Amino acid sequence: MKGLLYHIEQHDKNNDKLTDLLKQHPEIQFVSLLAVDFGNNHTDEKVPVSQFLDDVDGFLESGLQTDGSSVYLPEIATINNAKVDLIPDLDANWVVDYNYSNMTCDGKPVGTLQIPAFLIHDGKEVCSRSVLKNAVSNFKSEIISLFRTYPFLLDEYDDINSADDIEDVVLTSATELEFWVKTPDTKTDIEKLSASQNLKEQYWKRTYGQVRTSLEQSLELLEVYGFEPEMGHKEVGGVSSKLAGTNIFTHVMEQLEIDWKYDKTLLAADKELIAKDIIKDVFEKNGLSVTFQAKPLEGVAGSGEHHHIGAAVKLTSGKIVNLFAPKIMNEAFMSKIGYGVLMGLLKNYEVINPFVSSTNDSLNRLKPGFEAPVCIVSSLGHSPEVPSRNRTVLVGLVRDMKSRHATRFELRAPNPNSNSYLLLAAVCQAGLDGIKATLDSKLSLPEIEKAFNKAYGEEHFYLEKDRAYRSEEDVFEDFSAEERDQLFGIPPKTVYENLVAFDHFADKVHLLTKNGVFTDKIIASYRAFMLSEWSIELKERIIPTNVNTIRRLRKLHGNDEISDLDVVNWEKIKSLKTYLMKDSLSSKSLFTRIREALDAQDYQTASDLQIKMNETMTLLTKQYLDYKRNLIILED
Repeated sequence: MKGLLYHIEQHDKNNDKLTDLLKQHPEIQFVSLLAVDFGNNHTDEKVPVSQFLDDVDGFLESGLQTDGSSVYLPEIATINNAKVDLIPDLDANWVVDYNYSNMTCDGKPVGTLQIPAFLIHDGKEVCSRSVLKNAVSNFKSEIISLFRTYPFLLDEYDDINSADDIEDVVLTSATELEFWVKTPDTKTDIEKLSASQNLKEQYWKRTYGQVRTSLEQSLELLEVYGFEPEMGHKEVGGVSSKLAGTNIFTHVMEQLEIDWKYDKTLLAADKELIAKDIIKDVFEKNGLSVTFQAKPLEGVAGSGEHHHIGAAVKLTSGKIVNLFAPKIMNEAFMSKIGYGVLMGLLKNYEVINPFVSSTNDSLNRLKPGFEAPVCIVSSLGHSPEVPSRNRTVLVGLVRDMKSRHATRFELRAPNPNSNSYLLLAAVCQAGLDGIKATLDSKLSLPEIEKAFNKAYGEEHFYLEKDRAYRSEEDVFEDFSAEERDQLFGIPPKTVYENLVAFDHFADKVHLLTKNGVFTDKIIASYRAFMLSEWSIELKERIIPTNVNTIRRLRKLHGNDEISDLDVVNWEKIKSLKTYLMKDSLSSKSLFTRIREALDAQDYQTASDLQIKMNETMTLLTKQYLDYKRNLIILED
């Protein structure tokens, strides 16, 4: 819409210019501080612009106070010490969020100026944004220090003659947002979705109707917000919709992806948060519901959000030098710093993963098949001269022989609901650990690459002996499940299994807390948050949903035109249903045992039983489909 203000430029973030802008745009009626807790929830309080204008400088300096009820910071903001301050981030991107369902008298939508902020408790920063801010700052200072400590590092780059040439260290990130859209109340037909996926009927096809309109409007809106969108397209999941009128379709069920240009790491994480709100608003305005769940539909492709990670230095001359690119592009895959970051990420992934996959939904996606990255292994490409992409690995090296600036890593495990702030902060810390170990080794670049290609059981100066870390093969087709577990580690199957990595790998947790980026309190708060979310969801949402599913799996045959196979199939189904949810005087169902374990805070037992529940529900669903397919007449 013409005449609207969509974002605030850096030079306008002062009393006089902000006051002038807001008076010129009376449709902007509220100001909101956008802070992010450890559960990836962001705040959205409405402060009337009139209050903001009364004391702009005071608001920007002191922000807002809350009693902690609007954010959840377990083990930090307790009920008897709940005061939390929201402090504006003057270096962030400020945008205006418009409500197109609430129009002013002159026909413009009511706007809210969104200002990213930090949460402060007892004088300390306690939020996801502050952890990433500190990680980026630590990475910058450490990299400059490493150039001074290891002068041979200068030989890796033609344009850097001294550490004094470095003006800044720039960490960049980008995300690829996948999501499902559908018309409300559309019933899911897993068999049709699975068949369409296997036939590749939807992948990158043309969009129609309100899906096309919403996709185009989303890209247009991201453009005016300055996100520089790069692409929007259909993903592999979905089925054909039905035409119900002029350009109106029903039974919409499609998977889409929208990408935008990379940015500095903290700004990129903010963009992702804001973009999801923009996209959801646009699609819902056009009558479509949106879900950013990682695995909204069992049996078909889930939604990922691959994170691209890059690092460069800005020299005093103004030149930008990619720290991951090798000196000679066609002779090596990447630099020593690049290998260090990759090795640090892979070796310490057990304590990064809790920030990547922290929900039941996220782990439902990370199962073998569907190109889901479940193995801690990377791919560099078949040769430096011919960059390639292996979609079965956790981390891939992305290269473009025509551009040194394109060299970066793609972390494939995150999903749209991953906490990008915390996972990127953990990657920064792990990457530094790997860089230092690589430089301490004093090995040449060819020797580092050779060592990185180590086989299982081979000693390494940094990586673990009984693991392998590189594969250019399809890890699902060319290795058995047993081989994958031995070579690349056993992936966690539940949220609890993922969170206990903080206990099992204390040395790896220690690197997260170096220089105060993470603190023991922050990690404990995050763990408590996600453990609570997992247990409550398991007891109050997943089990009731499974109960409803079981109740819908009814007997469909009568006494006519049935075979002995139908009877046997139904008896197997009855047995599984009873095992899952039916209590008796002498035995308790699986669901009851899970509830009791959670009530007793016996999380290990609850986790083990959840694995059994998931396996049994999958088997039950398959057996019911087999039973139904064999029936000629459905009596129900």
